[in-house]
Amino acid sequence: MFLPNGLARAALRFKPSGFVGTFIALALAAMIVAACGILLETGVRAEVPPERYAHAPVVAAADQRARLGHGDDGDNQPVPDRARLDGSLVARAAAAPGARTAVADVTFPVRGPQGTPVAAHNWGSTTFTGERLTAGRAPGPGEVVLTHGTVGGRVTLTTPDGTRTAYRVSGLARVPGEAAWFADSDAVRRSGHPGRVDAIAVLPRAGVDAETLKAQVSRALGHRALVHTGDDRGAVEDPSLAQARELLTGLGGSFGGIATLVAVFTAAGTVALGVGQRAREFALLRAIGTTPRQIRRTIATEALLVAPPAGAAGCLPGIALARWWFGQLQDKGAVPDAVRVSVSWIPLLTAVGTVLVTALCAGGLAARRSSRIKPGQALGEASVERLRIGWIRTPLGLAAVVGGCVCAGLASSLSGDDAANAALGIVFLFMLAVALLGPLVARACAALFGLPLRGAGAPAALAAANARTNARRLASAITPIVLAMAFASVLVFLQTSQDKVTADQQRAGVTADHIVTAQPGLAPDAVRQARRSPEVTAAVGLLRTSVLVPVSGALDSASAQGVTGSVRDLAAVQDLDVRHGRLSLRPGEIAVDSGLARNAHAGVGERLHLLLPDGTRAAPVIVATYGRGMGLSELTMSRADLASHVTSAFDTELWTKGGTTAGLAPLGTVLDRDGYSAAQSLDRELNAWANTVMAAVLGGFAAVAAGNTLVMTVLARRRELGTLRLIGSTRRQILRMIRWEALLVTLAGIALGTAIAVATLVPMMNGLTGQGPYIPPVVYGAFAGGILLLGLTAVTVPARAALRRETLEG
Repeated sequence: MFLPNGLARAALRFKPSGFVGTFIALALAAMIVAACGILLETGVRAEVPPERYAHAPVVAAADQRARLGHGDDGDNQPVPDRARLDGSLVARAAAAPGARTAVADVTFPVRGPQGTPVAAHNWGSTTFTGERLTAGRAPGPGEVVLTHGTVGGRVTLTTPDGTRTAYRVSGLARVPGEAAWFADSDAVRRSGHPGRVDAIAVLPRAGVDAETLKAQVSRALGHRALVHTGDDRGAVEDPSLAQARELLTGLGGSFGGIATLVAVFTAAGTVALGVGQRAREFALLRAIGTTPRQIRRTIATEALLVAPPAGAAGCLPGIALARWWFGQLQDKGAVPDAVRVSVSWIPLLTAVGTVLVTALCAGGLAARRSSRIKPGQALGEASVERLRIGWIRTPLGLAAVVGGCVCAGLASSLSGDDAANAALGIVFLFMLAVALLGPLVARACAALFGLPLRGAGAPAALAAANARTNARRLASAITPIVLAMAFASVLVFLQTSQDKVTADQQRAGVTADHIVTAQPGLAPDAVRQARRSPEVTAAVGLLRTSVLVPVSGALDSASAQGVTGSVRDLAAVQDLDVRHGRLSLRPGEIAVDSGLARNAHAGVGERLHLLLPDGTRAAPVIVATYGRGMGLSELTMSRADLASHVTSAFDTELWTKGGTTAGLAPLGTVLDRDGYSAAQSLDRELNAWANTVMAAVLGGFAAVAAGNTLVMTVLARRRELGTLRLIGSTRRQILRMIRWEALLVTLAGIALGTAIAVATLVPMMNGLTGQGPYIPPVVYGAFAGGILLLGLTAVTVPARAALRRETLEG
């Protein structure tokens, strides 16, 4: 059936312009599928070659993923910080049959004499890292080895456990950057998480290979640790790899699935339009005796001849798009520099196969009626558009409308991610309804928007009449415009709405006069020093981190602040807008944003089950709920409940009421209220970048597809435009008619796309923030203006060319 026949080859040879639009649409679809597939594959294959553990063939570490349930069941997410092992496991690993020795690895930040950040390690780790002394000897208790200094001298270092001690410099070692090595016992005690180690490096006995040792260590440690060899050691060394994998697989999988559906959906519409425009040709073939099977075989063969080259042409820009996207993620620190883009034949072949199947299915469905009806009836239907509704498409379209309305009602009654997930169904169902009910929707739009055109002169009236009598052609042009407007609006205005709520809550919630930050963190006594500073009436330290909270069967990341100070001082620098209960900073108690508490189905007096930054399970009692979690922090608790579960236990920020910049400057970088809000806005802009890129990819693709469709519809009307010239219409009148039609199409698409976006955003934002969506007029105007400009350009340029050709031929 799919062997090339002469009719298909002749169509491509003598009428190549009829397939240009289809080729472009399929190539763009292949580009989207290939780019998302490459990101997905990169996320699955992402590895970081080990550096610190390069000479340790076997490394044992804690599981860096938190699981909602026990075992492998339930949702699991990377822990926000590093999960650590109990120090007693070092002896167990060393007792494994093939192990020569096992060495604990402890790494933590310390503050140097002038507050400079220094990376600190235990001296025992040099057994596998290879650092050697250039002077002096190994450190004992109360001693330290530095990269710079004087052997026998003393240096004051501040460690995460809060101690500030003058250590004796026992030796010097040469490595890039600033580093310090403590005695093993001091390192474990001063790291801020006493009794726990980052990882265990296991060195083999002579003749024992890595895989054998891995199996023996795994049996010795059991379920208490995961044992790694090869490039898996790099993931232990760089925990950010897990977050990068999650991000890349999310972009390539979740967004890639949405983008693929949109691309296939749009490309199928373009293929169907191209086949539908040839109804007269197929009718003539039926009239001269061509069988339905021959018609279907011709369309299938054309798809085989067009789709693979189009898919191949789209793969190269798809690779370029994926590399650019990946490079931007690396530049923003979301992906480790050592990770490389993985490009194999799998996503490329998938892209080509996807567009081929799309072309075959769309072409076959579009030509189904033309190939089945009687020859005489085919000629009659080819001369005028069929007005009857489809008995399959119409019920399905109506069902999609009902489903979209049900999802909208469901989303409005939910909150948090449940509302967001339900709202995503709204946009898909309404888009499906527009596609299935396209002719009916187009006819309704033509009747509604055509009313004002009837009194705007002959060209406008003719445009309205054309729109009413060619509803299928109008529907083919409206659908991609609706896609572009709906998806771009949902993605962009979701971010602007969240940004506005965050900014409003920050503006109302930040009552501090000064905020101090420092790297790697503030000194342990920074709060006490700030209170002694002139004019300071209140001061609190904040340890910023994230925790995981079970919400609706999944683990959601929530921002948390551990407070050093009193409730009175916290109330002086932050207005959390307490709704229920009373704030308390006693260990084991917590205050929660009201939206998060609602999503977690927990209230005041109940326990909130959560996983701390290192994956440790906890269940503090909720003592208060408040309303400004998005702008400040979703969880507020005592610093003591968080400090031993983070890598850096130094306070992140110091908030003061009163005081002066000069008086607080010795503690770190001082920002006023406006400066802090501006810095937070920059962070939100970085977070919004991903949504903007996704909107650009989806909206841009749909917009180009819309322009491509409009060009195809105009070029297919050359005979009609020539007839208008023959009956006395001027070129100016015809161009005005074409522009009026384009205006009708774009306005209808903008209106429908806006309606779908609003129907999606209202329940989504109500569930996420409790407020309505925020749509910046300038941004919305840019979207609408861009689509209008695209529509007018896409019809004017080919119409001018067609009229010029008719004039020359005449």
